[in-house]
Amino acid sequence: MEIGKIILIGAGNVAHHLAPALLQAGLDLCQIYSRSIESARRLGVRTGVAYTAEINDIYPDGDLYLFCVSDDNLPAVLKSVRVNRDALLLHTSGSQPMDVLKPYAENYGVLYPVQTFSRRRELSFREIPLCVEGNVPVVTEWIKAFAKSLSDSVYEIDSHKRKNLHLAAVFVNNFSNYLYNIGSKIMAGSDLPFDLLRPLIFETANKVMQMSPEDAQTGPARRGDESILGMHRALLKDNKEWLRLYTLLSDEIRALYAMKEKDGIQKAEAAGDVSNMPTLW
Repeated sequence: MEIGKIILIGAGNVAHHLAPALLQAGLDLCQIYSRSIESARRLGVRTGVAYTAEINDIYPDGDLYLFCVSDDNLPAVLKSVRVNRDALLLHTSGSQPMDVLKPYAENYGVLYPVQTFSRRRELSFREIPLCVEGNVPVVTEWIKAFAKSLSDSVYEIDSHKRKNLHLAAVFVNNFSNYLYNIGSKIMAGSDLPFDLLRPLIFETANKVMQMSPEDAQTGPARRGDESILGMHRALLKDNKEWLRLYTLLSDEIRALYAMKEKDGIQKAEAAGDVSNMPTLW
């Protein structure tokens, strides 16, 4: 399939990064739509692409429609957009099934970028993994070719696996960022700069580029250091939610490594090799 006219539906964080990537790849992004005229104008002016906030003004003769809207809004937008039945329809959601597009086109699929997007952060789109899926093999190949024009990392992943990928991404990105937020408030409460934690955050992330998260784990719960755990819980006594979260995470970490240590000791004893006895320190 030769992709000509591309219509971008949505002007949020994903679209903010995807639109320039399309243009840099030499593709014909010819229109941007957003329910908010300000969002549409901002991205349209930034890219020099025509924009609109009127859903009835979306070009009906596009070759590719890219839906970069929230999961909650996607069904309503799909029902309202007039598209060429022969066009290729793609959504960029990590959790929506591919078949949500089935009633609206013969050719459809998914282009899911595995990244966190913020408008104030510039990213190299070529380094972002793109997960693709098509409703039939030939469409999958079309989407792969399209994705490879944008990124050097393209993976064919079905809807079920993509949901689990999205879940994993929530744990490693959204939840970890929430913990950063708690850390920043603890620091502010003691009149300490968050900058003190930035090298630690960097090294924590950098370690799992070279070793498994399980092997990279450190800290008092990993060591089973009850005195430190007790001290931390005492410091959190006035914030029940943070205390509950600290206790839950510490208990989970402690249980995991206690089990690993027990298994390691049993294996070492069975092998008669005390030198390989594991330690939590």
